[in-house]
Amino acid sequence: MTRRPLAPGTAARLAPAALAVLLVQGCMSMAPQYSRPALPVATAYAADTAAPAAATPAAQVAWRDYFSDPTLQGLIGEALAHNRDLRVALLRVDEARARYGIQRADQFPTIGVQAEGTRARTPGDLNITGRPQVASQYQAGVGMATWELDFWGRVHSLKDAALENYLASDAAARAATLSLIAQVADSYLSLRELDERLALTRETIASREESLRIFRRRYEVGSISKLDLTQVETLWQQARALGADLEQARATQAHALELLVGKPLDLPLPQAGLDDDAVMRDLPAGLPSDLLANRPDIVAAEHQLRAANANIGAARAAFFPRITLTGAFGTASAELDGLFGSASRAWNFTPSLDLPIFDAGRRSANLDLAEVRRDQAVASYEQSIQSAFKDVSDALSARRWLAEQVQVLRATVAAQAERARLAKLRYDHGASPYLEVLDAQRDLLAAQQTLVQTRRALLSARVGLYAALGGGTQAPAAPSIPPGTAS
Repeated sequence: MTRRPLAPGTAARLAPAALAVLLVQGCMSMAPQYSRPALPVATAYAADTAAPAAATPAAQVAWRDYFSDPTLQGLIGEALAHNRDLRVALLRVDEARARYGIQRADQFPTIGVQAEGTRARTPGDLNITGRPQVASQYQAGVGMATWELDFWGRVHSLKDAALENYLASDAAARAATLSLIAQVADSYLSLRELDERLALTRETIASREESLRIFRRRYEVGSISKLDLTQVETLWQQARALGADLEQARATQAHALELLVGKPLDLPLPQAGLDDDAVMRDLPAGLPSDLLANRPDIVAAEHQLRAANANIGAARAAFFPRITLTGAFGTASAELDGLFGSASRAWNFTPSLDLPIFDAGRRSANLDLAEVRRDQAVASYEQSIQSAFKDVSDALSARRWLAEQVQVLRATVAAQAERARLAKLRYDHGASPYLEVLDAQRDLLAAQQTLVQTRRALLSARVGLYAALGGGTQAPAAPSIPPGTAS
């Protein structure tokens, strides 16, 4: 095979042209100018109170600093290490990073080394000599695969979209982490609520069982009627039914917490009730605009909006010609020992231009699709902000009014306890029937159970506020961006 070598000085003349081509790459983008949509929410939270000027934003408070209960800290740490849903979310980040690396590589030429040797025999009736021939051909060289000159920024826009999708997946993983922390905390509080309610119920069962023993003895000696004995037994049976229901609810809640943590747990009934003030610290709400930087789900939605914006640029660039280059430089010879001789140089260079003339509206439809998806991303972004604003407002409202309910219920429990004591005294002195004692003790148990439930709801509201404000998302180091994102 005969190949014409490069003329002297040709490589030197082509070098500036090649450099100019490289400089042109990525210099133009046909994506629309990005502008962040305005906040579709009010400028303040309705239920918020003025926060101290030096208060630390929730996003800068790490979960270990916010949740001070040692058992809860251990559960959250185990969940972050073993929860399968979080593991899938983190693997999606790795997947998006790999996709970005693939898309970014399209900006640069693929250069490889190739060597091949061919030896073939041709029968005599297939060549002009009439005699069989054996021919050899050997080649070695460096080649460049098909490389698109990105004059219109199509490849660059696709790379930008892949980068934004990667960053969106990273923010989504941080949102999943925060959600898991809040779910574990809320599940733990629910379990402790059931523990405390169960402890109260067990004390009530034991107390009423003792009362039943005494009243049964009184009935046997004829000092009380069968009706009084039946009423005492009714109280005891009601407490036992409540205890069985709470035992089943606790088992279910423990199973749910095990699923969140991702491993079996051994959480026996604690000896003391939950200290509300020692579980977590309190937080100010800050400003609605802080949500833009602090809520990872909003950050993810904005990255998705940027990705949709970049895809519009790629769709617009598809209307312009695509210019690709393919080439190789090396040696070729019919003899292996002559492969690297001075006269064996070989090269090829193949530029290609592609511009569809008729595609039945495919490119126009692709552009319309990209613009519609951008509009959907805008709506999703605005909805994320509105949902975040609602989450914070709901948590603030719950924190305020549940705190007031707890105070009222504490007073109610004290009043019901006094009522039960006085009703018992009246019955012992024969001033009232036992039905009055029955009602007082039943109401006391119900008030105690409601107080425990409301205290847990108040703590859950504080957990919800921490999550709604993007708690801890700015405490660790910022996620690293892959090298070469500026190219």
